[in-house]
Amino acid sequence: MTLLCSIRSLRVTYHGQANPALDFAALDIQAGGRLAIIGESGSGKTTLARAIASLLPENSKHTGEILWPARSTPLPGRDLGFVFQDPSASLNPVLTVGEQVAEGARRHLRLSWHDALRHARDLLERVQLPDPEKALKAYPHQFSGGQRQRIAIAAALAAQPSILVADEITSALDMVVQAQLVALLNELVRDAGMTLIFVTHDIALASGLADRLAILKQGKLVETGAAAKVLAEPESSYTRTLIASHRSLSSPSLLRDTSA
Repeated sequence: MTLLCSIRSLRVTYHGQANPALDFAALDIQAGGRLAIIGESGSGKTTLARAIASLLPENSKHTGEILWPARSTPLPGRDLGFVFQDPSASLNPVLTVGEQVAEGARRHLRLSWHDALRHARDLLERVQLPDPEKALKAYPHQFSGGQRQRIAIAAALAAQPSILVADEITSALDMVVQAQLVALLNELVRDAGMTLIFVTHDIALASGLADRLAILKQGKLVETGAAAKVLAEPESSYTRTLIASHRSLSSPSLLRDTSA
């Protein structure tokens, strides 16, 4: 694989906090790969995802380098799609689903409004939202949490980005819906040849999707490597604890189909 992103000596601090949210030496991301960033609450995984996506909040400060050797820094919304943890916060309650999904295509793909809405309908069908034609005219509050997350994924894909970042998108959903969303991401990323960065606290879910893992603890990168190797031969005691806490890790429904 080609090196997509190289992170070196990254340190991120937030105003008013004594300790950095992130502070580690190096992490490489491969083009077309599936990287899972794993850690408990407060480990810095969302901060890392936002740093990669150039979406750090104004009250943050970072030092170090995030380099893109083969390309310019990706533009969020166009080159990089970001799916946030809470779709209720990221979707506008006063705009229809069609308006929100179509906007990215209209702006970045320069489609007419008519063609952008048709593109939005196709995306809603791709993310397996029931009755996509009707959904175009509906509002976010009319859908379940899992359905809103599918809408958010469609909106993130509207400009046909080459990179998709999914930040804890399954954390508020039940296990059945979690598995369905992981299967959907697997299909979407495979079909489009996208690079996926999947942020989660659940190493079992990550094992069903990622080919590489990055384990964070208290802002430090404690372990990284090929998913199969990290899961079979973890070097960090923290990683071993995460694996031991998930008895469902070997469940066929959560293990990635490497033939896909």
